[in-house]
Amino acid sequence: MGIETWLIKVKKSISHSFDSGVHKPVTIKKSRVGVLAFEVAGIMPKLNYMWQMLSDKNMACLRNESICLEGVRRIVSTDDVFLLSLACAEMVENLKAVSKSVSRLSKRCEDANLRCFEMLFDGFANTGRDPHNWVVSWKEMEARNKKMERYVCTTAALHREIDELTVVENSLKKYSQCDTHKKDYVSKQQKILDLQQKLQWQKQEIKYLKEKSLWNRSFDTVTSLLVKSIFTILARIKLVFNINHGYPPSLHRSLSASATIYPSDQAPSSFTFVSGPLAKSTKHTENNHLAHGFFNPNSEILKPSSTTLGAAALALHYANLIIVTEKMIRSPQLVGVDARDDIYSMLPNSIRSSLRCRLKGIGFTASDPVLAGEWRAALGKILGWLSPLAHNMMKWQSERSFEHQKLMPKTSVLLLQTLFFADQQKTEAAITELLVGLNYIWRFEREMNAKALLNCSNFKNVQKNSRTIRVTFIRFGDYPSNNLSNHKDQECNFEKLGTKGEISPNHRDYLCILLYRLVCKLVELSEIQILKDVFFCSLT
Repeated sequence: MGIETWLIKVKKSISHSFDSGVHKPVTIKKSRVGVLAFEVAGIMPKLNYMWQMLSDKNMACLRNESICLEGVRRIVSTDDVFLLSLACAEMVENLKAVSKSVSRLSKRCEDANLRCFEMLFDGFANTGRDPHNWVVSWKEMEARNKKMERYVCTTAALHREIDELTVVENSLKKYSQCDTHKKDYVSKQQKILDLQQKLQWQKQEIKYLKEKSLWNRSFDTVTSLLVKSIFTILARIKLVFNINHGYPPSLHRSLSASATIYPSDQAPSSFTFVSGPLAKSTKHTENNHLAHGFFNPNSEILKPSSTTLGAAALALHYANLIIVTEKMIRSPQLVGVDARDDIYSMLPNSIRSSLRCRLKGIGFTASDPVLAGEWRAALGKILGWLSPLAHNMMKWQSERSFEHQKLMPKTSVLLLQTLFFADQQKTEAAITELLVGLNYIWRFEREMNAKALLNCSNFKNVQKNSRTIRVTFIRFGDYPSNNLSNHKDQECNFEKLGTKGEISPNHRDYLCILLYRLVCKLVELSEIQILKDVFFCSLT
């Protein structure tokens, strides 16, 4: 008996050593998406949005409207090829960002081809090779988009139900732990029974939604759906922007000279064209494409030049400044002293210096209604092309903030439609013009209001009593250190009119003229350049 036991152990050890010498293939346990369904549900709407952006309607709008905006032509560029290259590069960068998320999911797949998605995607972008036929037709892509939309809706409903389940569980736990009196015992038990029943219903609903949503789908199924969408979108980008596989070495910051928009009815046959012409190209050309790659030139295109607001990190700041100025121009009569101080504090030194030069020598009166009307018309024209770029800058930035970066964009604003690539000198010149015009119409509105106040009947009845005139300075720049009370001319003339500023109505007009001349004398003595110093008299 002992010999048989010993022989069995020897047999098992020999068989174990034999099995250990044979290398078994590594198998990956097939798993479900599970809680990662919510992350996948955030990726799918982005792919649908990118596909819709490449539709015939949106591409025609890009070609005929977006790059033809007056503001884009004035301060960004007049080169259609360069503007289209910016649009193409931004779309490719957005797709590349989504592909990184899909690449992380592909590592969990059982299919070896899906696990190599990142390498295959780079190869497809550089050379156009699609060995697994992941590029689908237009009709199939539309069907896949509808399928993804259903997945997203059911997954969102699952998320809501899980939140509701948490609320019910917390309520049930709260009622179970709390102490009640005997008279409330019956109502408490009934409440607990209701919550328990609701909890069971909630669990059944969640179980049903898990079966219908992305929760119980395998990583292979979900990743295959995303991978084919990404390949098809990149093929569509190459098609509509007429890119042959990679960027040619001779074109570093632009597309080919014949960059055009192709209609989608050519898409099914064109998608088979993606890897077709590669056979006709020489080995040297193919190596050049591989050396330069596809994504690196896109990143270079999106780097702003040194003369743009994007390079100076002023695009968002100038957008805020333009929007604030626009509100003041539309309602100059509502602009107060604090608002003028705030907008002046927003100005960089370059705009402040140019504004001083523009306002040097401008008088203190602004009573010409014709000139005010001309300024309003001029400012309206400037805001007509500058304001859309500023608002687009705010929209683009808000959609890509940390809080919203996982959400689907709500607008189709591209970076070329913002102030990011705008020329800094041209933008600052336009902002300076807006501030000069705002200065005039603001003073015009105040003078018109003062005249209306002087002409009203109630004000004339009050003129019988002596009044006090207060001289007010609105600080928008550097002021002379001299004070009014330190000047002999001022003291002398005040003595002629009365003591401590108390004057009669007969001397009011004379005093206004006198004070105006006094301020001019102060400016001459101090030898300064008044930026937006406004002198006016307010009756109190």
